[in-house]
Amino acid sequence: MDALTGLLDGPRARGAFLLRSVLDPPWSLRIQDGSPLSLITLVRGEAWILKQHATPVRVEPGDVAVVTGTEPYAVADSPGTAPQIVIHPGQRCESADGAEMTMTGQGVRTWGAAPDGATVMISGTYQMHSEVSRRLLDALPGLLIRPAEAGDRALIELLVREMSGTEPAQDLVLDRLLDLVLVSVLRSWLATPDDAAPGWQRAQTDAVVGPALRLIHDDPSYAWTVASLAARTGVSRASLARRFTDVVGESPMAYLTGWRLTLAADLMRQDDATLEAVARRVGYGSAFALSTAFKRERGVSPQEYRRRPALAPHPSPLPRVVRLT
Repeated sequence: MDALTGLLDGPRARGAFLLRSVLDPPWSLRIQDGSPLSLITLVRGEAWILKQHATPVRVEPGDVAVVTGTEPYAVADSPGTAPQIVIHPGQRCESADGAEMTMTGQGVRTWGAAPDGATVMISGTYQMHSEVSRRLLDALPGLLIRPAEAGDRALIELLVREMSGTEPAQDLVLDRLLDLVLVSVLRSWLATPDDAAPGWQRAQTDAVVGPALRLIHDDPSYAWTVASLAARTGVSRASLARRFTDVVGESPMAYLTGWRLTLAADLMRQDDATLEAVARRVGYGSAFALSTAFKRERGVSPQEYRRRPALAPHPSPLPRVVRLT
């Protein structure tokens, strides 16, 4: 398992909100639904995505935009068009003056202007609350654009076609297609040099650190040491420790501890999970050992953490925009 596989094991769409919007200029939507991650792609027309403290970005047919962070943003026909519709949590809609709106339907999962509107946009939103998801979202730029020519056109066409379907398990099919689109964009991002990317991303292709990361993610419960990781990767203990710290930004044991506690935090949210069982699954010998490590790193005990409501991942720290090539 590589690091991306482990991180993507959490953010799977489950009943994701998917909508086909048919729009005629001038139009502008202010999105403040609190979703930590959204995907936007155009079937026809053009659009601009406007995030706070970032230059407006144009999106053309076939492009896929991944928008991260819970701060509001706008999607419009032009950067100068004022918001006309505001999207709130639960996909509740208001006009710009605060009046409740009922969108005019144009078929299954479709709303907006007449069917021949100038712009047709597909949008999908994730609601993710896991610690694993948080690690991924913290690593992503605020806005990631994959141009149509760099993408999988057949996959986008399949998603568009399935949007109008009403067959059994249609929502499940759409969730998995949305996941495939997301993974395909993230794979393109991982393959693109990015100086601001997190260390674990840069480490994927490193001849020394990459194999060590995969060992940790494959079996986090194993009693790994720097020596055992070095032996499995075919380098000296000192070489692995030095190279891992240089590339990832922390030592192998610090990374292992962080990943174990991230997994433990997710497992502890499950109703039937005992602390003892969670400890065994993530490599701690007892519930006491896990509790001690968890409180040292997180500042709260596992019991206190469990009592807290699951919170959506916090916004991306920087409104960085990355356009893939």
